[in-house]
Amino acid sequence: MSPYAPLSTDGGAPGPEPGPADSAAEAVGAAGARAGRGPSGLRLAVVLACVLAVVQLVVVIAFAWPNARSGPHDVPVVLAGPGKAVAAVEDHMARAKPGAFDTSTVGDEQAAREAIEDRDAYAAIVADPAGPKVLVSSAASAAVAAAFTQIAGEIEEQSGKPVAVEDVRAAPGKDPRGAGFASSLLPLVLTGLIGGVLITLKVSGLRNRLAAAATFAVAAGLCTTAVVHGWIGALDGNYLAEASAVGLVVFTITVTVAGLGTALGHRGIGLALVTILLLGNPLSGVSTAPEMLPEPWGALGQLLPPGAGASLLRSTSFFDGAGSGGPLAVLLAWAALGLTLLVAGARVGRAKHLTVAA
Repeated sequence: MSPYAPLSTDGGAPGPEPGPADSAAEAVGAAGARAGRGPSGLRLAVVLACVLAVVQLVVVIAFAWPNARSGPHDVPVVLAGPGKAVAAVEDHMARAKPGAFDTSTVGDEQAAREAIEDRDAYAAIVADPAGPKVLVSSAASAAVAAAFTQIAGEIEEQSGKPVAVEDVRAAPGKDPRGAGFASSLLPLVLTGLIGGVLITLKVSGLRNRLAAAATFAVAAGLCTTAVVHGWIGALDGNYLAEASAVGLVVFTITVTVAGLGTALGHRGIGLALVTILLLGNPLSGVSTAPEMLPEPWGALGQLLPPGAGASLLRSTSFFDGAGSGGPLAVLLAWAALGLTLLVAGARVGRAKHLTVAA
């Protein structure tokens, strides 16, 4: 036996000395392993980069496209006054901006004001023989109010008579353009999503998950409303009503994400992110109005939690709850879906656990 023969690792008799064939096989195997890792790693890097580029493209389109194509589409407007004068105004609006406004006629100026305060219309034109008047509501939409202020200038130029513009329900003085109101929606959406994901991944048990979602919603409603209402000044309605609306928005998003995550796993969480963040947030119309988005995306946005939540909070804060029925129904439907999925997913998980234990 060669004096250089290796000893066995267990302290027994020395093993056979490796020959040239064994060394060559090991070298080929190592080279093959390195070669296999190289191309597969490169392919993974390229695929991941392409997927990220597609995701980025989708996000850019989702957030930029609605704003780039923003403009009035069948915005509800009421007209009041003598028949001929109303017909002339309606004809001017139809020719100036075809398809921009959905006009209806009311009896007098008081009825026009009520239509705005009840959220049946964004603006009104009163064709008074003493001088036309334009009624707007910057609290409903600063963008629509600005558009009708421009229309008032056009009417004044054509008629030669001064046109008075009155803001029937103005936005709060600290937030005249509604920027603070619009900016407060995305944090609600993001924290609701994060809360749903964390509850799905970190909290076990149906009762604990429900308790976490409810506690988070109550705390978020009270604290967030205190800041947005009291400090920022973007809300000016009843504090508890506003806090309830904010809490419902957060609870709806949280339990929807948690329900989808519990029932479908990571695929459910991904579906929630796409639906609520990539679709719901840019289509909410919170910075302008749902009718300012391209059709039919504005209407679709109102069927998703962010759009319905923004409309509910706007109605609650600025219009004493007028027009809140539809958004409230949408949020409750999503919350019911999330709770149903949460309960069903928990039962399925419990059944699987019992089966494995048996």
